Amino acid sequence: MHKFLFKGLAVLLFCLCSLPATAQSDYTRTKFPIVLVHGLLGFDKLLGSYDYWFMIPQELRAGGAKVYAVNVSSTNYSAVRGEQVIAELETLKALYGYQKFNLIGHSHGGPTARYVASVRPDLVASVTSVGAPHYGSKVADAIGTAAPDNTLRRSIVVGLVTALSNVIEFLSGDSDPQDAIGALQSLDTAGSASFNAAHPQGMPGKWCGSGAAVVNNVRYFSAGGTSVYTNLLDPIDPGLAASSLAFGFTANDGLVERCSSHWGTVLRDNYGWNHLDEVNQTLALRGLFATNPVSFYRSQANRLKGLGL
Repeated sequence: MHKFLFKGLAVLLFCLCSLPATAQSDYTRTKFPIVLVHGLLGFDKLLGSYDYWFMIPQELRAGGAKVYAVNVSSTNYSAVRGEQVIAELETLKALYGYQKFNLIGHSHGGPTARYVASVRPDLVASVTSVGAPHYGSKVADAIGTAAPDNTLRRSIVVGLVTALSNVIEFLSGDSDPQDAIGALQSLDTAGSASFNAAHPQGMPGKWCGSGAAVVNNVRYFSAGGTSVYTNLLDPIDPGLAASSLAFGFTANDGLVERCSSHWGTVLRDNYGWNHLDEVNQTLALRGLFATNPVSFYRSQANRLKGLGL
């Protein structure tokens, strides 16, 4: 009798432990909708099905969250992209009556979301940036040095990036304006410093530190990775390994230095992710022992829920 009871309890425990995290139907049910803001050369969906935020919106929704992935210019100034986000938030507010939103921005999506919170704090409950170059990227600096103003080399680089941006816009079913120079100037060290002076909310008081957790009733969080070549099967990793050379021996994710990702409350800055692992790309390929990015976003949604956001 006891033997069968023990086996039955063991089977039940195994089944419970094997249930997917999405079985917790309210784990990610935030008060305000979550809006995902993509980075440079990003999109919401390609051909209507392939997510920039691979598997992330689905898992957040499975836990009870309302989630929207905006599609803004693949390349442009942070402020231009921010105004596009504001337009989308205003539309969602008009359609569904939402009052505020939890913005999560990856890469250039971080400064973009910060712009929105700076000029329209009435629309924003929180900003979470992931792998964002808040102080600029040495890769952008290197491109600017290699292709200075008024040179044929710069024209070629701008032409190629603009063409790629337009292809991405077409495949994502959108036609937002593109500005490769604007993106470069937004992401280099000088441009980032100018942007931070105009929009300092959540800025750390010292290099590699944390910033104010709450400014104008908006909560600020940040996170980032410090691995580069994480999976031999990922076709993007060799490119990130090459771009990481711009940082020398400084920890980075291939495009963003560890401390440059700091803003507001720093959740963690050394996940075992490269720049695209941070959004679960490519096709969820990542390091064998690295934290699942989807779990990070679910945990952050749960954190926002616990804060009443």
